[in-house]
Amino acid sequence: MKAFVTGADGFIGSHLCEALRDAGHEVTGLALYNSFDSYGWLDEVEGVEKVRGDIRDAEQMRRLIKGHDTVFHLAALISVPDSYLRPRSYIDTNVMGTLNILEAARDAGSKVIHTSTSEVYGTAQYTPMDEKHPINPQSPYAASKVAADALVKAYHLSYDLPCVILRPFNTYGPRQSERAVVATIIRQALDPMCGTIELGNLSAVRDLTYVADTVLALHKCGAGLPLDTYICGSGWGWSVAEIAEKVVEITGCHKPIRETIGRKRPDASEVDVLVCKKTFSHDWSL
Repeated sequence: MKAFVTGADGFIGSHLCEALRDAGHEVTGLALYNSFDSYGWLDEVEGVEKVRGDIRDAEQMRRLIKGHDTVFHLAALISVPDSYLRPRSYIDTNVMGTLNILEAARDAGSKVIHTSTSEVYGTAQYTPMDEKHPINPQSPYAASKVAADALVKAYHLSYDLPCVILRPFNTYGPRQSERAVVATIIRQALDPMCGTIELGNLSAVRDLTYVADTVLALHKCGAGLPLDTYICGSGWGWSVAEIAEKVVEITGCHKPIRETIGRKRPDASEVDVLVCKKTFSHDWSL
């Protein structure tokens, strides 16, 4: 496989590049240009061709994707709180950027593995959630991913472009941004400057999936999983309070855990429960 990975400088993307490389594939990783001469987390990854670019640049994506048979599309703006402040940026990157990837892949004859999110479902209307769960975006971020997913499906149906959509539930692990719930809890627990662990909605329930498992699912999608939409999760739900309590127990920090208004979503936008069926029944093994 000659793989092109967008968002390769990020958390999941950098791990995916390593996994594809280790499996013997030729990998090109796309990093967003910055003024620090850095490829992000790709700086830690050897044996991968590294390029800089922006998925919002249609012509550049055509040039870069040409010659690759599979595109793993992970590049996106992903912060729910930030999407409230600048929703247009999320449309420009997540929707128009995805359109550019699809057009480039269509020109190159490439298969597209599109990374979506469990946020497209909104609060669970039933559990465990599955691929047939109704779509109900509750934030500008989620809405932008719904639109991107719709484009991917439309390109498959309209142009016979081979596409797979993967919707991971909450992924955690090394290299994750501290804005994510597990990472911020660990950092606050270990940081001597933090007297308390301050979080948003403590009752929100999430399905946590280790990054290696999410990467395995992505790899499987690229290795021949039938063209369709799949979810990826552990099948276990943890409240934010339970996650924090477990981290406190492991680290022995003995800090109080507090709910902070500044970290909460607007009430109608709060996603209370996201727990999927145990998706390893798909047999993600390669």
